[in-house]
Amino acid sequence: MGRYEGEFLVIGLGRFGGGLATTLAELGHDVLGVDVDPKLIQSFANVLTHVVEADSTDMDAMQQVGAGDFATAVVAIGTEIEASILTTSVLVDLGVPKIVAKAVTEAHGTILERVGAHRVIFPERDMGVRVGHSLAGAMIDYFQLDPGFALVETTAPQVIVGKTLAGAEVRRRYGITVVCIKPEGGSFTYATPDTVVQEGDILVVAGETPRAEAFGELG
Repeated sequence: MGRYEGEFLVIGLGRFGGGLATTLAELGHDVLGVDVDPKLIQSFANVLTHVVEADSTDMDAMQQVGAGDFATAVVAIGTEIEASILTTSVLVDLGVPKIVAKAVTEAHGTILERVGAHRVIFPERDMGVRVGHSLAGAMIDYFQLDPGFALVETTAPQVIVGKTLAGAEVRRRYGITVVCIKPEGGSFTYATPDTVVQEGDILVVAGETPRAEAFGELG
């Protein structure tokens, strides 16, 4: 059987896994949700394409639900670290080509990587970083795309208000690129060198993490 390229297997339907699975479903993807809690399975029965009550640490159970046929699986199990690791190991043995696993600690994440997870995410830590940055300055939101590269949403700093992006020399002076801009009360549009920054504009900028952060904190 070919892999279900446009479908996702989400194991663990708690707050993170349930929210992720629901979002994928709203975006038009088919999602198979798996959990050991029958109450959670019932609550997602009318939300996801398929839901199955099963022990994800059991190889036979995962084979029966067709876990090995999915191109992407997300291990969203929360505080049960042993179950998270065993589930990841089962998916690796089944040959799932892309396994994304949630970790709650750095040690947990290291083990998941060693077991074979292709990507380890830290939702609580990452959200804390984003909220911290948004509280520290003019930043509205913050996304760490890679360890050394970030995308920052921020209000336009006064030093460039009234200038074009070319005239403000944002790339030379601040080492960032303004990706798009949203006038107050308007919608986001792509930024060009001739775009004039106005008071109250919201900018989305990209650049190396320290430079993007510094620009977002100009205020």
